[in-house]
Amino acid sequence: MSLISDIVTSDLYTQQLKKLERVSQILSLENDVIESLSQPERVIQVKVNLKGNDGRVKTFIGWRSQHNSALGPYKGGVRFSPNVTQTEVMALSMMMTWKNSLLGLPYGGGKGGIRVDPKSLHRDELERLSRGYVKAIYNYIGSDIDIPAPDLNTDPQIMAWFLDEYIKVSGKVDFATFTGKPVEIGGLSVREYSTGLGLATITKVATEKILDGIEGKRIIIQGFGNVGYYAAKFLTEMGGKVIGVSDSKGGIITENGIDPEKVLELKKNGEPISSYEGKKVTNEQLLTWDCDILIPAAVENVINKTNASQVKAKIIVEGANGPLTADADDILRRNNVTVIPDILANSGGVVGSYVEWANNKMGDIVEDEEAKKLIITRMEKAFNNMYQEHEKKFSEYDFRTSAMAIAIERVVRASKLRGLM
Repeated sequence: MSLISDIVTSDLYTQQLKKLERVSQILSLENDVIESLSQPERVIQVKVNLKGNDGRVKTFIGWRSQHNSALGPYKGGVRFSPNVTQTEVMALSMMMTWKNSLLGLPYGGGKGGIRVDPKSLHRDELERLSRGYVKAIYNYIGSDIDIPAPDLNTDPQIMAWFLDEYIKVSGKVDFATFTGKPVEIGGLSVREYSTGLGLATITKVATEKILDGIEGKRIIIQGFGNVGYYAAKFLTEMGGKVIGVSDSKGGIITENGIDPEKVLELKKNGEPISSYEGKKVTNEQLLTWDCDILIPAAVENVINKTNASQVKAKIIVEGANGPLTADADDILRRNNVTVIPDILANSGGVVGSYVEWANNKMGDIVEDEEAKKLIITRMEKAFNNMYQEHEKKFSEYDFRTSAMAIAIERVVRASKLRGLM
């Protein structure tokens, strides 16, 4: 059964469908089950008209995709991007379903987005747009229905606007409806770095299984935003050696090791990463540079059939969502490159959100240090569970197949028990 030819898709969605089909065949799932998993339960499209400070009315289109709720309320971020599409949001919501299932979280998968360049808006315009989005979807969200969080170009301040508008229009004072909030209104400071912490934790436990530990291992990180910076910081503290980093403008290689704090200071001062001492490289060169561990933490599909055969890393840990295409997976597997998939590697953010959500539900009783330990423990447990299942049932396949198989099996079992399939 092919899901792809009959559906108009974005590239990311096509890649996710290919991966779903491959794993579904391994699990011998029925065609109707595969069809059900391939489509979100609901996609909400909204239009927000905004009168700008120049007096002109601007129209913005947004979406909320709710992929699957068999395991619990939908959970996933909201991104603000000029390039976001409905099918991209659908793909990301599917990935959130697998991610939450794999981590053993009581959630289904959701994702949202507004097609906007937030840098083009004044702060008050951005606030009105954020509030307009929530006003359009508030009937479909809630702490037991769908729990949005920050994503690309959204932050705690936007979550604060989301929350305040939700309370106003719904009449429900429910702080657990959103995660990634400011600390003053129920957020946890650990949430800022939870994705990077989780990514570093997974990298460390993976190297203990595959490369005899993280100490001294040469690491390259493509993308030096929040996730890339914190991953570099924690991996350096764990004993790894970050030799290369980059942003959208290019990168740097320094074999003696890079100080993440100094790179961050350059970025804060508006200077390019390439001004750091070392060899200037393009992002394309960075991805194929000799190293032990490669962490693509920027955008999707950067490793594909055109460059996968040139990758020299022994392990790839996916910090971004979908940085490898299905074709790249095949090539890397043949070349004995181990890939730790995104649905496991970058799930520290949703684990941090889970801790925040549960803390709000319980009345804010968790301290930050305890929250940090909970994230590390959950990430280590998820990797070890996946590794054991891989060795026992899926050893002839790669880790992505194993991780997706575990996640999909759990969703299918829950769906059948509930009578949804």
